[in-house]
Order: sequence, then C-alpha cells, then structure tokens
Amino acid sequence: MEAPRFSVLSLALLFALIGTPGFALTAEDVRQATFRSDTRDGAKEPDPFIAKAQVLLSRRSISPGVIDGIDGENYRKAVAQFRRQERLGEGDEMDEQTWRALGGDTAGDIVTEYVLSKKDASMKFARRIPRDYARQAAMRRLAYTSAEEMFAERFHMSDGLLRALNPRAKYRKAGERILVVSVERAPPQAAVERIDAVKSTGMVVVYGPGDTILASYPATIGSSETPSPEGEYSVKRIARNPTYHYDPEKNFQQGRNKRKLVLPPGPNNPVGTVWIALSKPTFGIHGTPEPSQVSKTSSHGCVRLTNWDADELADLVKPGVPVRFVE
Repeated sequence: MEAPRFSVLSLALLFALIGTPGFALTAEDVRQATFRSDTRDGAKEPDPFIAKAQVLLSRRSISPGVIDGIDGENYRKAVAQFRRQERLGEGDEMDEQTWRALGGDTAGDIVTEYVLSKKDASMKFARRIPRDYARQAAMRRLAYTSAEEMFAERFHMSDGLLRALNPRAKYRKAGERILVVSVERAPPQAAVERIDAVKSTGMVVVYGPGDTILASYPATIGSSETPSPEGEYSVKRIARNPTYHYDPEKNFQQGRNKRKLVLPPGPNNPVGTVWIALSKPTFGIHGTPEPSQVSKTSSHGCVRLTNWDADELADLVKPGVPVRFVE
C-alpha cells in the first residue's frame, strides 16, 4: 500500500491543530545546574544555569529583573552589582569564583511546586489591554490578560521560562500543580538612608547605614525626550494599586488624547502596582505593565521598575527618604 502523502500546507495545518512541541525544562535541570563558562550568547531558550544564577541573585535583592534564563543586559547588571558588593572585582562575568560566592553549587529549592487555589482558578482576566489611554480609562480594571501572565509576574518570571517548566499546564482548576522559581526575598533589617537612581548604568541602588547596599534593581530612568530630573529629592508618599492620572498639559502627549483621564488600577496600569511619589511634582518611582522592557525602553522622566521590585522598594522606604539622581 502506498504511504499517505501530505502537502506542506496540510502538515502546517496538522501542527497548528495539535500544537508543536515546545522547549521544556525540569526542576532537576535547574537545581542541578553547575558552573559553565560557555553560556549560550544570543540563545532564545532559557538556560538552566542562568536561571539558577538569576534566582540566587534575586534572593539577595540584587534583582536581575525578569527571571528568564537568558544571558541579557539586566542579568549582567545584577552580576556586576554582586561582584562589587562581594569585592570580586569589576566586570559582569559569572566566573567560577563569583558562582561559588553566590552559593551556586550548594543552593537548593531553586524550583518549587505551586498548587493553584480556588481564588487563582476563579480569577477574572481582561480580554486585552488597549494601548489608547482613553480606552483604558473606560475599563473597570487594568487586570492581567491571562493566568500565564499572572503567575509569571507573581513569581518574577518570563512567560517563556514559565512555559518551559510547565509545557502542559492549563492554569484552570484549583489543585493543579505547576513549577515556579523560588525567589522569596528576606527583607533587609537596616533602615533605608537613601536611594540613588544611577542614570549611566540604569540602576536603582538602595543604601542603608554606612553606605551599605541593601538592594539594587534594573531601571528605566527617563529618556532623551523627557529626561529624569537632576539633583536630590525625597520620597513624598507611597500609593499601592494606584489609579493613573493622565494630564497632557503636565505629562506628555499620548495618542490623540487632549483631555485629562483617570486610568483604573491593576498590574497593567501605566505605573503598575505601586507609585512612590517624589517631592518633585509629577515624578516618581513606579512599576510597569511590561516587566521585560525595564531598562530597555525609555520612560517619561520617571523611574520604572518591575512591579515586584517596586513593591519591595515600597516596603523598604518611607516618606522623607532622600532620592538622588546621579550620573
């Protein structure tokens, strides 16, 4: 009997219907990852070695931004910051000495299991978030658009790493088990004495007594069109789950919007889940609806962090803490 023949078009249709296999990682892949000097520069898939390093950095409040297992700019910033703090020399390479100081070969529980709750399973998501502010203002909440987005952000991960660890997850029923990275941070015990927004490196560095570094975060700090301020200001107030007040006369021109708008709260709000207002009017440190773009795109003069880094910073500071914008 002659074997059945499939055209390129019919094969494409078949794969579209049944799905193509994706890149997958196991918890053991990440847990057992050990030092390698040959990280895959330009790789698109998560690397278990880099994912493990990112988790260990994040646990120390040396944030790599989104934990994605990719050798990128924010990961390199975090490595450089860790090396400076540990007096391991300048540079952004994860060499063997840096890996040992980070506890790379002895660390456990890098990936953990999470069980979906009834609240998780009943969560309501937005169908989509329009780009136009007037349309956003008409929504009740700027919520997550999917369970995948919600869990990725909750555990500081990229969608790609979440999918790699859970290639068959549905995220629909209470009791479903998924794998996530374990990034719980121990809050610094010392009081924050100042915050530096470092324009040249795109970093926010949090200092305690004696210039001890308590935390550091990759950040988007202004742009060439709307630069961030210069000099020293202070934290004025902290607003969690904030609304966003758009005023084209005071802020910037968004689309064709000519009037003031109030955008509802939610993780996809333009300032994310927290607004740390500064003593300079209209300027602040805040979260973002696009965590993967932190330090990679410009802002409208403010300081933009991932939502989880902004949330942690809001826990650490109080009104009156100095904020310096430095080169």
